[in-house]
Amino acid sequence: MIPRTVLEALAHGPLRYPLTAWPWRAAGFLLAGGVFAAAVYVGVGALLTAPFGPVTGAVCAALVVVFAAALAGPLEWWRLRLVDHDLARPRPNRWTHGYGIVSVLAVGWADLAVVLVALGIPGLLLLSPFQPTAAAWQTVAGPVAGALLLPVAAYPIGAWAGVRGVVARAVLAPGDRELHEVERSRARLVDAFDSERRRIERDLHDGAQQRLVALNVKLGLASLDLAALGLPQGNVAVREVGEAHALAKEALAELRELIRGVHPQVLSERGLHAAVRDVAGRSTVPAELDLDLPGRLPAAVEATAYFVVSECLANVARHSGATHCRIRARVHARVLRLEVEDDGTGGAEPARGSGLTGLADRIAAADGRMLLSSPQGGPTLLRAEIPCGNPSGS
Repeated sequence: MIPRTVLEALAHGPLRYPLTAWPWRAAGFLLAGGVFAAAVYVGVGALLTAPFGPVTGAVCAALVVVFAAALAGPLEWWRLRLVDHDLARPRPNRWTHGYGIVSVLAVGWADLAVVLVALGIPGLLLLSPFQPTAAAWQTVAGPVAGALLLPVAAYPIGAWAGVRGVVARAVLAPGDRELHEVERSRARLVDAFDSERRRIERDLHDGAQQRLVALNVKLGLASLDLAALGLPQGNVAVREVGEAHALAKEALAELRELIRGVHPQVLSERGLHAAVRDVAGRSTVPAELDLDLPGRLPAAVEATAYFVVSECLANVARHSGATHCRIRARVHARVLRLEVEDDGTGGAEPARGSGLTGLADRIAAADGRMLLSSPQGGPTLLRAEIPCGNPSGS
């Protein structure tokens, strides 16, 4: 198990703990608050005792305190991430600045004291040979004892930093760890679903589709053989074989359409641009394309975007009564912005079972968001914003 916090590192590997980076991170956590608090208090004291007058000094000291209080909240978030890897990203709330002021400016002295005491004792012993009053035995035993106590100092520093981190986490991000676990689980489910879709597509393409192609060829050859025997078109055998051949063609066409809907091969081979053109070309409602994509995007982003376009075009055809729609795609600031707009009657509601709820869930699983504008009388505009990292083409 990889420890996510300094307390987990202490609990799961106490003997290895001094050899890891956690003691340094814990010391950095405590020193960040302690040094900041000490600097603020020293600065305020210097301003209050400065020779340029008590009023001016008090005003300057008040400005320093206000500035320090403004920095205390962000500093608390930054240093908390030194001892808590589970804190995925800052989620400031109404307690951030208030707790930061108390934690950094009031309790920061205790943080600094723990570090100074824990490191000061072995430090003094290590420096005992340089003390003029030290006896001969002290110049030998002191450095040895200091070297032995130095790793021990990592434990009180880590324990105090861990406790401070737990308190800060409870105040600033209540329930945050459980929320991130849910998000990661949802992402894993989407990945597993996409993998299963690809497996089904591969099995259908390599199995059932190939057998239907072979059956279609066989029936075609049978029709030719019957025609070569000179049987009339009204013959029962000729008619039955012809109907079977036609049904096989229809089944093959439907299977290919199903495979394309599960996971289109063009999406894997040529990317989102070509896949959107393909699905728009098969739409019963004419679709205008305005796509400006910088090359291939991450596979998960392309799959989500294709799902959005396919579902939107299906909704346009079934529910909107539109005569025209427009698909627009851009990548800006590492976010894919995909818009589908139609000139239909509007009034689209997720609660009506039009697939919008599932669409929003799918986009949310990709860490994106869906925006919808569909007033009565139209038009309807759906926008999906999907983070995509660095496009491969840029």
